[in-house]
Amino acid sequence: MLIELDGSQGEGGGQILRTALTLSMCTGQALRIKNIRANRKNPGLMRQHLTAVQAAAAISGAHVDGAQVGSADLAFAPGEIQGGDYRFSIGTAGSCTLVLQTILPALLVADKDSRVTLSGGTHNPLSPPFHFLQRAFVPLLEKMGAKVELQLNRFGFYPAGGGEISMTVTAGKPLQPLHLKNRGERINAYAESFFAGLPAHIAERELAMVKKRLAWADDRLLLRGIDRQQGPGNAVLITLEYEHVTEVFTGFGEKGVSAEAVANAAVKRAQRYMTSEATAGHFLTDQLLLPMALAGGGSFVATDWSPHAATNAEIIQQFLPIDVQTAAAESGNVVVRLTAKRSIPSF
Repeated sequence: MLIELDGSQGEGGGQILRTALTLSMCTGQALRIKNIRANRKNPGLMRQHLTAVQAAAAISGAHVDGAQVGSADLAFAPGEIQGGDYRFSIGTAGSCTLVLQTILPALLVADKDSRVTLSGGTHNPLSPPFHFLQRAFVPLLEKMGAKVELQLNRFGFYPAGGGEISMTVTAGKPLQPLHLKNRGERINAYAESFFAGLPAHIAERELAMVKKRLAWADDRLLLRGIDRQQGPGNAVLITLEYEHVTEVFTGFGEKGVSAEAVANAAVKRAQRYMTSEATAGHFLTDQLLLPMALAGGGSFVATDWSPHAATNAEIIQQFLPIDVQTAAAESGNVVVRLTAKRSIPSF
């Protein structure tokens, strides 16, 4: 069966392509997509999107047409998923984490274990940073039955890139439904400021702002100096650990943006989550849809339901007999439920 998609639908970004590639591999359904990233300033495949296509093709033995930078149309016909050792390079500060998330679900059901090493960006403003995957996303996959290990070998900040992440995936671990009804008691909370090739006072000012806004003690404010050769770059992360879920909120250092503003961006996201009754923040909401769909069901409470998440849900439902329902909660949050319309194969 051929699935045909229009990449301009909904929010019209790269997530349409990545979700479609994952589902094509997992279901064995061929894919044809046109108008890739039509709603972006520079439409078509950029380096990180092309790397996701190449990685998906490598692990599934796919036949691909249109796999070049700038291409707006792509045909992808997967074969059998093959585990093994893989190495991919984006060649820019494009996101390693988004590429890894594209192939991770497929490798869970490969014929053997896999180790993937990917170089590129690890901490940039347009994608989840490494620590989000390590602390928030992968632990939830493990609750669903997966076994995944991540290792940050080298930081790669925007715009230089040059980072490296390794991922080990144990095969034969199909995902099981997960219902995140509440996050439980908070067991830890801390802020970190990572900096490389920049003055330490930038990170110190960021942590001072977190302390001012959240009234946290000094032992929860952690200065993380990195080898200057891995810079220049800076990111402030706020990690909130609860019994059932961990969330990570990030502010990225940019030229012309004060340290205080960078920290404030992370604090605002963290505060929105802390004052809500949600189990998943804005970005985790988007990330949970695909694994829950492959598991055949799941539910959680989201802080909000974005156009990005809505588009992701639409793509998922074109591949799988899954009903994605959202309902406003009295708290102002959104209850998200994924239910199988009929029996789904164990992916």
